[in-house]
Amino acid sequence: MNKNLIQKSVFAIVFTVAVQTQAASAVDFSNLVEQVSPGVVSVNVVKKMTQEELLQQQVPEILKRFFGNQIIIPQQRAPQEKTAFGSAFFITKDGYLLTNHHVVEDASEVTIMLNDRREIDAKVIGSDERTDVALLKVEGQNFPALSTGNMDQLKVGQPVLAIGSPFGFDYSASAGIVSAKSRNMLGETSVPFIQTDVALNPGNSGGPLFNQQGQVIGVNSRIFSGTGGYMGLSFSIPIDVAMDVADQLKKNGKVTRSYLGVMLQDIDRNLAEAYKLPKPEGSLITQIAPNSPAEKAGFKAGDVILKYNGTPISRTSDLLNYLNRTTPNQTIQLEVLRDDKARVISSTLTTAPDDTPAKANKTVEKAQRGPVLGVAIRGLSEAEKTRFEIRGGVLIQSVTPGGLAAQSRIQAGDVVTQINGKTILTPNDFIEQVSNLKNNTVARVGIVRDGRNAVVGLRIR
Repeated sequence: MNKNLIQKSVFAIVFTVAVQTQAASAVDFSNLVEQVSPGVVSVNVVKKMTQEELLQQQVPEILKRFFGNQIIIPQQRAPQEKTAFGSAFFITKDGYLLTNHHVVEDASEVTIMLNDRREIDAKVIGSDERTDVALLKVEGQNFPALSTGNMDQLKVGQPVLAIGSPFGFDYSASAGIVSAKSRNMLGETSVPFIQTDVALNPGNSGGPLFNQQGQVIGVNSRIFSGTGGYMGLSFSIPIDVAMDVADQLKKNGKVTRSYLGVMLQDIDRNLAEAYKLPKPEGSLITQIAPNSPAEKAGFKAGDVILKYNGTPISRTSDLLNYLNRTTPNQTIQLEVLRDDKARVISSTLTTAPDDTPAKANKTVEKAQRGPVLGVAIRGLSEAEKTRFEIRGGVLIQSVTPGGLAAQSRIQAGDVVTQINGKTILTPNDFIEQVSNLKNNTVARVGIVRDGRNAVVGLRIR
């Protein structure tokens, strides 16, 4: 290829990109912003900081490096609060709103501000960490609910608009195009993110992403950045995923997912040749969980899943997205390649073990009688029980510096399994046994710390 032809080709590519960028930026969203803004709100979150969090913020870093995190501040500080900002939007006229889990996580107070400057207290109905979706509710009627779009009609290159409160600047609008669909980030498998080049910053989280028709197609969730600020890569939760989560949170207060019981990986060029596939496609089963639906259905490690209910699987993320949208107890058909032959295997999915603790389970020690240890506790999730190989227990979430627990070297992250020989399975077991402890005694507390069993002498004064 001669030099002139190369220069012309490069110029054509640059010109085409410039025209596309100019076309996207030339879209007039002014009428749309005016139309949909009433359905978007700012979220103000108040979180009460624990003594442990205060300690982390107030102790100089040099002291932390020399003495670790077990420094005891002798004087008691008054409770402090910190505030955070985010965005949300109405999905029903009777006051239900969508936002991000990370916006309202551990919030003690949540307030929304409408575009007419009214402020209303909001209640967190439920929150799902895995998808980063939370459902809020405010009292009232006739709120400006936004309409939702059809994700099947969303195409890469289409103009999109975001409205939110970056850095607390209310009702800031930013626009761009859809850069990609079905992005799975850093090993996450629950959300097929919409990637855009829309400018998002802290405070945009939880706000809506609109198409040109003013329909919500996504919940703005995160950015990909090496600096902490916007760098041209923004990610939104598809609205169909968010609405499905919201529906489950509204009905059950939590999200229930289906379970097949397989470990998967993508097919690369070499594996495609080894399996005699025309191109890299499908998802390879590398491991099968014992007593799982996959094992009972007859799947084997080494099978390549090519289709889900008749739909071709291009890569593992496609399969995971389908599985995540399937309800438990539903029977699916997977076409697999085994011994160079395709076959269809049916499997009935079960309910997935809960791999994240329910936020509502968080319990602060509150014994009506007996000593106050100075700890915050919660029960264990099923996944944690499996990891620790125990039937139950209580996780120490935080320890008040100077309290009885801290003086006896009980640490945040310890799992209490016994007190004076009595088995601890739940927070209620813990509270009951603590209530029976007497002054001037030492209790034997069985714990799991860093994967090892240990006993701590808890001195009661």
